[in-house]
Amino acid sequence: MTRFADTLRFWRQARRLSQLGLALEAGVSARHISFLETGRARPSAEMIGRLGAAMALPLDARNQMLTRAGFAAAYASRDWNDAEMEPIRQAVGRMLASHAPFPGLAVDADWTVLGLNPAAAALFGQLGLSEGGSFLDLMVSDALPVLVENWPEVAHHTATRLRLESAARGGVPRLDAAAAHLARTPPPRGTSTGPVVPVNLRLGDTRLSLFSTLAQFGTPEDLLLEDLRIELFFPMDEATEAALMALA
Repeated sequence: MTRFADTLRFWRQARRLSQLGLALEAGVSARHISFLETGRARPSAEMIGRLGAAMALPLDARNQMLTRAGFAAAYASRDWNDAEMEPIRQAVGRMLASHAPFPGLAVDADWTVLGLNPAAAALFGQLGLSEGGSFLDLMVSDALPVLVENWPEVAHHTATRLRLESAARGGVPRLDAAAAHLARTPPPRGTSTGPVVPVNLRLGDTRLSLFSTLAQFGTPEDLLLEDLRIELFFPMDEATEAALMALA
């Protein structure tokens, strides 16, 4: 798939849009969408921007569409340690630090850990995870099924999250493979009756029940930042809160 026309068709179908549906979202005629997909018409950079917005495409997909139509990429992919990222690193650091004594970490699109607060370092360090490590590798390892008391629930919810993240990016083999691995876990018995599915973790004599929230940047113009996630863990009960306070 090297032509703009093929790329446009792929993403339209991935977003489950007809040519008419995409035309209505982008404010153009269905005839023009058809001409773009057959190569009978060439898009402008402005039109590619409208199509990308209409399909809520990730920034790397918009870059791909631009370059395959003969334009320069519009969005950069900076390294986490670049000087330009300093304000972002400071913001993430403040969020993680302010979450103490509860664990918090930041991960990129591939679930590589970019930062942890001391509580997360202490907790996940016991599981062999540190900055630069892969949270995804931990999730598919043999360690968690024996440590997480409600592993079937956690595995199936994580598989769903991975599938959604992969679909949003047009299919990511690494995420799809991890989702398939987790989905092979026997399904949980019954259904959850609580407001969230916690992770009930047993570490020696310590039992922790945690749930998490996810935060991301609202106006990313960089490929790394678009998929950066800040995951903050909270105690599900008083015993977990006390244990985290002691751990900190």
